[in-house]
Amino acid sequence: MKYCAEQGCKTLISSGRYCENHKRRYKKKPVYSKNKSFYRTRDWKDLVSFVYERDKGCCQRCGKFVFGKQAHAHHIVPIQIDPSKRLDSDNIILLCNKCHPIVEKETMEKYKKKNKFDWNVLLK
Repeated sequence: MKYCAEQGCKTLISSGRYCENHKRRYKKKPVYSKNKSFYRTRDWKDLVSFVYERDKGCCQRCGKFVFGKQAHAHHIVPIQIDPSKRLDSDNIILLCNKCHPIVEKETMEKYKKKNKFDWNVLLK
């Protein structure tokens, strides 16, 4: 038996690091797995550095200065929609970690509407 790893918690546990009250719960978010290897390439890292300098380290949504892991590069047109724009600097903006999920959700909603099935095709 050992204590929970959460600071100040005195709960004894038999396995793991945390008690049930402090167990880490990870958010399930959609990850387009085909792109994982792309985000590790030197071309992508160089492009992100360029975009960071171009945008002067400021979030393009809220204007806050961001640095390090808080700086996220966002594709305006997602790679799933147009793979040819994945390394286009005009298609990438710098966002902070707070604004990126908001813009990502707006982007997905925008492109979901365009990809709906047109029932008029069957009626013709």
